[in-house]
Amino acid sequence: MKRPVLASPCSIHQRRQSARAGREGFGAAAKVVAIALALAAPWVGPGWAAPFQLSQHNAQSTGDAAPLAPPEALRPPPPPPPAPGSGPSLAPAQPQRIGPAKPLLGVWFTLNDMGTLRDRPKLEEAVNQLGRLGFTTLYPVVWNGGYAYYASAVTQQRKLQDFSVRGLQGQDPLAELITLAQNRGMQVVPWFEFGFMAPPSSELAKRHPQWLTQTREGGTTSMSAAGEVVWLNPFRPEVQQLLTDLALEVVTLYAVDGVQFDDHFSLPNTFGYDAYTRALYLRETGRSVPANPQEAAWVRWRADKLTAFLRRLRTALKARKPNLFISLSPNYADFAYKLQLQDWRTWVKDGLVDEVVVQLYRPDLESFTAELNRPELQGRKLPISVAVMAGQRMRPTAMPLLQGKVAALRQRGLGVAFFHYGPLWEATADPAGRLRELQGVLGERRVAE
Repeated sequence: MKRPVLASPCSIHQRRQSARAGREGFGAAAKVVAIALALAAPWVGPGWAAPFQLSQHNAQSTGDAAPLAPPEALRPPPPPPPAPGSGPSLAPAQPQRIGPAKPLLGVWFTLNDMGTLRDRPKLEEAVNQLGRLGFTTLYPVVWNGGYAYYASAVTQQRKLQDFSVRGLQGQDPLAELITLAQNRGMQVVPWFEFGFMAPPSSELAKRHPQWLTQTREGGTTSMSAAGEVVWLNPFRPEVQQLLTDLALEVVTLYAVDGVQFDDHFSLPNTFGYDAYTRALYLRETGRSVPANPQEAAWVRWRADKLTAFLRRLRTALKARKPNLFISLSPNYADFAYKLQLQDWRTWVKDGLVDEVVVQLYRPDLESFTAELNRPELQGRKLPISVAVMAGQRMRPTAMPLLQGKVAALRQRGLGVAFFHYGPLWEATADPAGRLRELQGVLGERRVAE
């Protein structure tokens, strides 16, 4: 979860975590969630294990492309397993609005919100209430920890997981959310939260160790609020193909309005020193990679590689679904480029993204409003909004602070998205009281049931 301090923005992945105190590592927490949900819901289709039951495949690599191979053509994902009556309950609704909402009033649904997403009555009530409050866009997580949180054939066929997510009543939660939200005029934009990041214990990391990039010292991990993580090498064609196949699968299976990537569709600037990337850099530039990870040409080369991949990914997605829009939730521009190799100002200029929701998690109104003066938030070429922290677990952000931030954004014509759903009102000590306060901040518009 993003720490609310001015000088140290963190990631969307980190912002969903509570403080480090009293926390176990991500791997242990994921296993607890896996066991709990596996006991609560039915299995899905032939070959699928109980939801969230981690697979026991051997940690080995298969089918890797030769080093320095050119990127493959972006092929469509394989079809889902044909299992009548047991596959995903595809949403019949069609997107009702073309392009991102203006102004945005959005909210993320994280793994911490699975209790709502998987329970039909709770989800219906949540979506109805969000509609009454005037929300325009919902961002449900579909890619986290190296696992897909929808009915994915891509991850099953690659032996990255052998579970799928079902609701408590046997439904496909993502399909149900899409139908409920679009029937109320809201958009659903699945969120690929982890991007190129994964826990070391994931099947993805264990089966494909050569896909992981390294630091100059040879390390493959970095620390986050969730614990230790590895980074897939975004310059490898196999890694690019996996992300492409996952995104194409989601937009093919579900009637989504868009897809969202975030600050993990990036690479920390200390990475890129693996043998594959060293050889590629030498071949393309005639130079060895510099020892300084912040050397300007080295930063630019890696950032340009990410931009080139996004360009190909967008082309593939728009070919599959022309009205789809691409959303991005990055850190502020200088931090994103210099430390995460994510040149999103160029992505905006070149029309590679259609919506930007900048993460500005700050602990007080003064530091928050100061951030709103950043140049990338002025003279906007496309819809730009700001992500606001609604709270962490049972520690919701004080409503007066939320009210001040929302007012500051609306005064500047900026949209707002809350991270995340639970602390808005449901996962608080007094949900009814919190909801009344939120209604006072946002206003409540009545929509015909």
